[in-house]
Amino acid sequence: MRKLTMTELNRLPVADFKATPKSPVVLVLDNVRSLHNVGAVFRTADAFALERIYLCGVTGLPPHREITKTALGSTESVAWEHVPTTLLAAQQLQAAGYQLVAVEQTTGSVQLPQFWPAPGQPLALVLGNEVFGVDDEVLALCDAAVEIPQLGTKHSLNVSVAAGVVLWDVLSKVGIFS
Repeated sequence: MRKLTMTELNRLPVADFKATPKSPVVLVLDNVRSLHNVGAVFRTADAFALERIYLCGVTGLPPHREITKTALGSTESVAWEHVPTTLLAAQQLQAAGYQLVAVEQTTGSVQLPQFWPAPGQPLALVLGNEVFGVDDEVLALCDAAVEIPQLGTKHSLNVSVAAGVVLWDVLSKVGIFS
């Protein structure tokens, strides 16, 4: 066994990547304060070829040195948009026909293994602030909330880690990787 070279990985140049079909999923970052988390989410969005990231409220915006450090160029390949409030982004996505799903621990959340996205409907995953989670007004608009099962003593995962876990699960279920 050996590691593959960059040439063997056969990655597309940014211009070609932008022209390829994308997964019918967007991420909505609700006042995510850590610029490293924002950069890591960009890198994950690139890996899964997502449609777009909505950076809401106080969420940091590219270009910024701390975002660039963890994004490794993905701020150039992933479409993104700043929306002044997460509530406005959620309302716009809902009006456009997206299934809104909060990644949050709630009284009505569904454990991630039991969650299946609505067939044929684009999906918007809302990821909350590192301390306060998804805003209550936004949560009220969501069609569902998913919770990642955990076994340890902490109450949550890092927001960028949670994004990767949920995206892998959801995209696997809709057959993106088959």
